[in-house]
Amino acid sequence: MTIKKSMSASAKRFSPVRRVLAVSFITVLALGGQSVLAQNAQNKVMRIIVPYAPGGPIDVTARLIAERVKDSLGTVIIENRPGAGGNIGVDAIAKAAPDGLTIGIAAVATHAINPWLYSKMPYNAATDFAPITQMLRVPNVLVINADTARRLNINTLADLIRYAKANPAKLNYGSGGNGSAGHLAGEMFKKEAGIFALHIPYNGGNPAQLALLSGQVDFNFDNLATASANIKAGKLKALAVTTAKRSANLPDIPAIAETLKGFEIDTWWGLVAPAGTPHDVIAKLNQAFVAALNSPETKARFASLMAEPVANTPEQFADFMKQELAKYERVVKASGARVD
Repeated sequence: MTIKKSMSASAKRFSPVRRVLAVSFITVLALGGQSVLAQNAQNKVMRIIVPYAPGGPIDVTARLIAERVKDSLGTVIIENRPGAGGNIGVDAIAKAAPDGLTIGIAAVATHAINPWLYSKMPYNAATDFAPITQMLRVPNVLVINADTARRLNINTLADLIRYAKANPAKLNYGSGGNGSAGHLAGEMFKKEAGIFALHIPYNGGNPAQLALLSGQVDFNFDNLATASANIKAGKLKALAVTTAKRSANLPDIPAIAETLKGFEIDTWWGLVAPAGTPHDVIAKLNQAFVAALNSPETKARFASLMAEPVANTPEQFADFMKQELAKYERVVKASGARVD
C-alpha cells in the first residue's frame, strides 16, 4: 500500500503539463548540445605551414595575412617547419589531409629552384599541390659597393657592363650560396649581358651582404627589403631592379629589362593546399585571402616591407608557377649549381 500511494503521489506531481515541460527542456538541452558540437566542428583551427624559420619576411607576411582572414576563416595559426631549403615544410603540406585545414607557403625556392637543385625531392612541385593564390613578390636589386662604384666610375647598369667587358675577370659578385636566388640572378645576368664576373658563395645572405659592404666583393643581387637600408644610407648603390618593370618602392631605379630585354627574376611566394583539396574549398580560401591581400591595411604593411601584393586566381597562380619552374630549369642547369 505504501508503494502504491507513493507511486500515485508521484504520478500526480508529474502532471501532463509538467511532462511536456520536461520533454521540452530535455529537447532543448539535446539540441543545444548538437548546436555546440556543430559549432565546434565548424570552428576547427586552420594552420599555415611556413617552410622557413620564424622572423624572416615569409614568416612575417604569413602571420600578417593569417590575422587578416580570421573574420572569414576563423583562427589560423602559423607552423614553422624549416630545413633542407624549405623542402621539409613543403613536404608536410603535400602530405597533409586535403580538407582545407592545412595549407602552406610555396616559394620560388621550393617550387621553382629546388626541383632542379636537389637530385632527390620528397615532393613533386608540379603535381602535389592545389594553388590558392600568389601572395606577393619582393624585387631583387643589383647593388654595388658605393666606394667601388666611385672608384671605377660606375653609375649605371650600362657602366657596369661596359667596365666588365673592358676588364675581363676583374669583377666578382657574392651570394648567399650556390643555387641561391642571388647566385642564379648573377648567372642569368652574366649570360644575358655577355660578361664574366667571379661568383663567391657565402653561407647565407647576411655574410654575403657584409662582404659587399666591406668591399670583399664588388656587387650582389640582393633582396630589396634587405638592401634598402644600406641603399638609403649611401653604403650601397642600386643600379637596377630585377623585376620586369620598375618597383614602386624605388621608382627612380631602372629595371634590368630596360637594358637587357626580357630579363626578369624576383622573389615570390604564395599559398597552396595539398593536391585533392575540393574545388569549393579552394574557392573559399581564395576569396578570403584575395580580399585580405587587396585590403589597404595589408598593402600598406607590405609596402613597409618592400613587398608588392599579388592576388590572383588559383588558375593564374598555377600557370605562373609552371612558367617559373620551366625558367629555373634553364637557369639552374646553365649555372651548374647542385646541393647534393
